[in-house]
Amino acid sequence: MAKDGKFGTFGGVFTPSILTILGVIMYLRLPLVVGEGGLQTALAIILTAHVISVCTGLSISSIATDKAVGAGGPYYIISRSLGLPLGGTIGIALFFGLSFSISLYIIGFSESLLSALEIPANAYTIRVAGTITLVALTVLTFISTALAIKTQYVILALIALSLLSIFLGQPDAPAQVHWRAPEGAESPAVLFGIFFPAVTGFTAGVNMSGDLRDARRSIPVGSMAAIAGGFVVYLALAAFLAFRVDPQLLRDDPNLLVSIALVPTLVVAGIWGATLSSALGSILGAPRILQALGADRITPGWFARGTGKTNEPRNALLLAFLIGEAGILIAELDAIAEIVSMVFLALYGFLNLIAAIEMWSSPDFRPTFKIHWIFPVLGAAASFVVMVQLNLVAMMASGAILLGLYLLLQRRQLRLEAGDTWEGVWATVVRSGLYRLSQSAPQARNWRPNILAFSRMGRMTGTRPYLLRFGRAMVRGRGLFTDVVLQPPRLREQTERIAPVADDEELPVGMFHDVVKSPDDVATIRQMCRYHGVIGLRPNAVLLDWTDVCSLSPEVSRADPSV
Repeated sequence: MAKDGKFGTFGGVFTPSILTILGVIMYLRLPLVVGEGGLQTALAIILTAHVISVCTGLSISSIATDKAVGAGGPYYIISRSLGLPLGGTIGIALFFGLSFSISLYIIGFSESLLSALEIPANAYTIRVAGTITLVALTVLTFISTALAIKTQYVILALIALSLLSIFLGQPDAPAQVHWRAPEGAESPAVLFGIFFPAVTGFTAGVNMSGDLRDARRSIPVGSMAAIAGGFVVYLALAAFLAFRVDPQLLRDDPNLLVSIALVPTLVVAGIWGATLSSALGSILGAPRILQALGADRITPGWFARGTGKTNEPRNALLLAFLIGEAGILIAELDAIAEIVSMVFLALYGFLNLIAAIEMWSSPDFRPTFKIHWIFPVLGAAASFVVMVQLNLVAMMASGAILLGLYLLLQRRQLRLEAGDTWEGVWATVVRSGLYRLSQSAPQARNWRPNILAFSRMGRMTGTRPYLLRFGRAMVRGRGLFTDVVLQPPRLREQTERIAPVADDEELPVGMFHDVVKSPDDVATIRQMCRYHGVIGLRPNAVLLDWTDVCSLSPEVSRADPSV
């Protein structure tokens, strides 16, 4: 840690990420996944999960090297690309997901602790042990983030020694390699839901983005190194268990890795260290996301307040503590794991989607860490497909909740001063559509009105509102209507006082407003009728107030008014 209170790549990104990846799922649930699914299914689950995490890691790395990633990590990335309403929706979901992750890791720690103390691990004892542990970790984080980070270096060494002890163990080898799932085993979808939180740990470093010295460098290097390290360990450990351990033990013994290790005490220390460090990572990350949400006025400003020179989010930490305690009271590791899986799958899908959108539509997207567009597209598709496979009902319910939250934030009309990427998206869509229209011959069945309406500033009459209403009725739901106000140079100061639509109503879709300087109204109208629009989308009708027609054309003004 530097004197400025900021962290580098190893301490701020790699260490919290790898410790969260090699956590409670590896020690307490990977043997179950291998035992229930066999090596074939286990490897498929590990590979699928890492396809999503690798693609997401590449997407985050690319985004982080294009723009500065501020406090809030994934929330900051989403909100600055897709706007505050959508970013706030995902940010709130991520905060709750990380807060429940605290419960996930502490419940895992409590199960191991109670087993070591030979105390029955039931719902009551898990709640008591978990609550005490959560209070202790929260106090540690409350005192100092730097102290919490430093404890993770010791834990990292303990995990490395525990893995070495496991691989050097001499369990009773099975008669044959456990390749396939046995009769009556859990479905691959259930096993995936249990395992997937293991690969979500790389966002622990991204969540610390506001506390990094150089986020553009640290996030790509630290995140991808942690993902690669975790992938190698999980593949090696799954293969070791399938080749060297009896399948029945894999399914029935939750403390299997302790019993087969060369030095069981090291594995117990590794389990405790990994689960506690993972919980610390979530405790550090969740409040910072809520603090960033408060700073953007999505949540109450009270959560945005920080203390000390590093702006510690202590107010936000209190809410994360309460949600973590609620998860501990559930006292069911697998149930919490499924909740966390759904939240992170949605998050990863959106992060990949953002990277793809930025590549496709943003002219200012120039990352130094360049990736092919296939990676974010593959990551987004895999995330949403897996969500459907895991639990369609839960996905639809969570989708409905997120939609309601989005609509609520949308009504508050939250805006970023720097803007978002939607302008680039619509510009790209319009560009593609205009090109296609210009390449096809017009057909009678697809004709629709494209009206140019002219009004003369300084000669406004009481009929203008009716003119606009008539034009809007003609194009409603189908055509285009451009309201052009002709402005003589001497009347420049009146420009802002002209309502673009009648009765100050909201400008509807397909209706546009423009003020054009016009020293000669007849010449201006002729030029606009000739050159307005683009190839494939030319105006096909002109709308004028009869008073203006008479004043512009001497022939008409001398004609019979009944014509």
